[in-house]
Amino acid sequence: MVDRLTSAKSTMAMRRWGPSAVVMFAAIAALLTPTADAAAKPARRAQPAETAAPREAGEPIMAIVSIKSQQVTIYDAEGWILRAPVSTGVKERETPAGVFAIVQKNKDHRSNMYDDASMPNMQRITWNGLALHGGPLPGYAASHGCVRMPFGFAEKLFDMTRIGMRVIISPDDAAPADFSHPSLSLFVPNAEVIAAAPAKSQTLSREAADAAMAAEEAKKTAATAARESALLATSLRKLERLKARADAELVFADKALATAKTDQARAKAEDRQQKAAAKAAELAARFDADNANASSKLDAASAAKEAAKTAQTKKADTAKAALDAKLAAEPVSIYISRATRTLYVRRNTHKPAPDGGGEVFDASIEVPIAIRDPGKPLGTHVLTAVARNDAGLRWTAVSIDNGDGAKSALDRITIPKEILDRVAPTALPRSSIVISDEPLSEETNYRTEFVVVLSDQPQGGFITRKPSEVLMADDNGWGSGRQDDGGFDAFFQRNPNPPPRRGGGQFYVPMQRGWW
Repeated sequence: MVDRLTSAKSTMAMRRWGPSAVVMFAAIAALLTPTADAAAKPARRAQPAETAAPREAGEPIMAIVSIKSQQVTIYDAEGWILRAPVSTGVKERETPAGVFAIVQKNKDHRSNMYDDASMPNMQRITWNGLALHGGPLPGYAASHGCVRMPFGFAEKLFDMTRIGMRVIISPDDAAPADFSHPSLSLFVPNAEVIAAAPAKSQTLSREAADAAMAAEEAKKTAATAARESALLATSLRKLERLKARADAELVFADKALATAKTDQARAKAEDRQQKAAAKAAELAARFDADNANASSKLDAASAAKEAAKTAQTKKADTAKAALDAKLAAEPVSIYISRATRTLYVRRNTHKPAPDGGGEVFDASIEVPIAIRDPGKPLGTHVLTAVARNDAGLRWTAVSIDNGDGAKSALDRITIPKEILDRVAPTALPRSSIVISDEPLSEETNYRTEFVVVLSDQPQGGFITRKPSEVLMADDNGWGSGRQDDGGFDAFFQRNPNPPPRRGGGQFYVPMQRGWW
């Protein structure tokens, strides 16, 4: 009917105003008719307003990005403090939903994947190319996987955050709610332990440095003693061969003397026998002396080796004690995975990573954990200690998928006593417990806190990024890759048959990094 009406109007216009009017009418109609390209673009929705809470903001504890509402909300201990619209990843380059933390900040970052594009006030949340940063906001998802924020907002947020701040990306709207549970009441900070931690850390750090120096000296002494004993052993073997030859010559001279027939032959044989006997006696004396010396040197080398081993053990023990004392002043993060039935603990050491990017996170605690009804989903929940209170710590909970409630999930988990004994007295505000059905993402490495990705959500923003190799730390660094020396291999390939990521592609090889 609309087409017939338009045709009728065109005919009337032709009769009344002539052909030129019809051309103009057609042009106007074309402008008012949506094109195929325009229809293909995502519908522009009303953007959330950029707002700030009507109170003084405290230190940010977490950021929650809602993919559904295209909004980020920043929270301190008392509630939300900032809100702003965002633009997340487009179809097949989706921003993955899950639990992250800031691992690096770069105020003037530029992309080397997308035509040197400016990514101001970049706050990286994975080493494979996902970050929060300033960028254009068309009113719908339009990024390559990152979370774009208004330029001014991104700059303001950059100045407020620290490495390790929690970033939660939720498929739907989510917000922290006050939360309590009997298990959380066990996390009671010991004020004396926490107050003494800085001084204890300094003292133990000095002791660790002294122990490291002593271990190095002991190692050098042991190496010198080993070289000397090796040289002496070589000399002793040579002397032993000479002594054996002299003994053989003496035996031959004795036989020659016994068989001599004439006075001249007997005199010659006696002279030879005396010389052989003197040489054999000299070499025997030298051999006995050097043998005794070698025995002493070998004992000294063995003692030096044992001393070096003891010094190395003391070095390791004091270094661990110093690190534990340092970590006592850091918030603790605990991750409980139903997929691997394992509890992991991480704390930021603030030690620069040996390959030049980010900071190292301690990952020395990893234990099996019992979960009641392990076949039943737990959901994904982030429990955060936001402040101290009379009972110890005040907690909030954020749930981001359709699983069990946070309380029901925690009811099914028993945290091992040895973990509570070790971390509960030093739990601080910003400490957290993350519970999920997921294994740790392969994006997790020694330079990240926990990275947890919801496997039932699109993850194109991971898949489209080409990884590059990350250098591993050496034995004196933070994870040689050997599980027997506290390495970080244990964090990778938890699930031998991980669920495929939606959007195509495969899981990346762990410990890889892409500069996007």
